[in-house]
Amino acid sequence: MTPIEPLAPSPVGIELLDDPAADPAAVAESLRNIGRANRWYGGTAAVGHGLARALAGTPRESRLTLADLGTGLGDIPRAAARWARRRGFRLEPVGLERSRVAARLAGRGGVPCAVGCVGAPPFGDKSVDVVIVSQVAHHLSHESAVRLFRTCDRLARRAVVIADLRRGRFGPAVFWVGAKALGFDRTTVADGMTSLRRGYTAEELGALLARAGVRATVERRPGFRLVAVWRPA
Repeated sequence: MTPIEPLAPSPVGIELLDDPAADPAAVAESLRNIGRANRWYGGTAAVGHGLARALAGTPRESRLTLADLGTGLGDIPRAAARWARRRGFRLEPVGLERSRVAARLAGRGGVPCAVGCVGAPPFGDKSVDVVIVSQVAHHLSHESAVRLFRTCDRLARRAVVIADLRRGRFGPAVFWVGAKALGFDRTTVADGMTSLRRGYTAEELGALLARAGVRATVERRPGFRLVAVWRPA
């Protein structure tokens, strides 16, 4: 069997979470701050918007599986499960993380989490109903992001939701002010600024999705967010 090439990082800057061997205490603090940023600055809402588009009309009492690739603390799939319960059906989440620290924290929070690379997830083809990827693609080179999107299409039976950061002139200033107000540590602030430089325009993300062979409309959402949803082949 031909070995699978590891996913390549973005050539723009370096972030703490790019290093799977980073200091565990620093990783845990950064993940906690990212979870707070998701809640206050649109990351969680962006995925919820995508799920609403993807799963409109899902019958009550349905039970669907959900895989969150690059789950971090697991805060996004936990929010997705709550979103589904309010609509009368169940989303049963599982996470994937290359960071053992993140996987352990997600598991403690109630999201079972495997350790592995999002480019070669330990799930079979069409083995989960919904795949979500939130704020992961911008960490990757464009070629690797295309590979990730193809992988999502291969895994999902019903829907894929991609949520990521939108690059814009005012994004870094807005994030800096918010991060200071929320008391983020220095590393998280620096990494957040790098993430926003790594983000996409809607046109750039759309072009990468087209290269991956999927048809998805990219929407702009509050908090300098982008969301793309498609039904897999």
